[in-house]
Amino acid sequence: MLRSRKYLAVGFDMDSTLLRTDVDYSELTKVVFTEMAKAGVPESIMSVAEGTSRSNLDAGIKYLERNGRAGDVDRIVKKINGGVKAIEMRNVMTATPYEGAEMMLMHLKGKGYKVGVLTRGSREYAVKALTVSGVIDILDALVCKDDFPENESKPSPAAMRHLADALGVTAADILYLGDNKFDYFCARDSGAGFAGVLTRYTKKDWETFGNVDVINTVTDLMKIL
Repeated sequence: MLRSRKYLAVGFDMDSTLLRTDVDYSELTKVVFTEMAKAGVPESIMSVAEGTSRSNLDAGIKYLERNGRAGDVDRIVKKINGGVKAIEMRNVMTATPYEGAEMMLMHLKGKGYKVGVLTRGSREYAVKALTVSGVIDILDALVCKDDFPENESKPSPAAMRHLADALGVTAADILYLGDNKFDYFCARDSGAGFAGVLTRYTKKDWETFGNVDVINTVTDLMKIL
């Protein structure tokens, strides 16, 4: 349980965890699918209907590396990221914190916790969304997808270690809050604690990953920490 472990910091996924945002994830998936297909990656190893932008990206990169085209990966990923950022920025001005999220962050800071955001969003998008939402100045750290190489972004445990470094703690000192399996995998594989929110996944969805702590929204942390 969340109270059974001593944490020094709390980290948050951004979209659908700390903030309500309007990003068309189906469009993100299509961008990755289309660019990888253009690069010669067989459509059969990817999926628009059932895949995600991350799963298609991983599948495409692995295919390119297996077929002697590792040197093309950076160029292709850069092009994909440009398309993804354009979609992220489309409705960024509508970003808002979940009800009570700002108060929750101040509560945690008052209790002595460091607070930070670890997101797969681009830095330009994340900074704008957090600024529009009025919470960026409360954060002690922000780690974004394009701050480090693609293979070190979520769900890689390296991403959590980057957040830990930015907060001045270890990954094991962090309780991380997220809304999907990639957030969970990143926390689990880095040794961080984790709690899933019920903004996109249901309790039944979270149960497929085992004994995962679940809360309704991040504001419930005020009752726990």
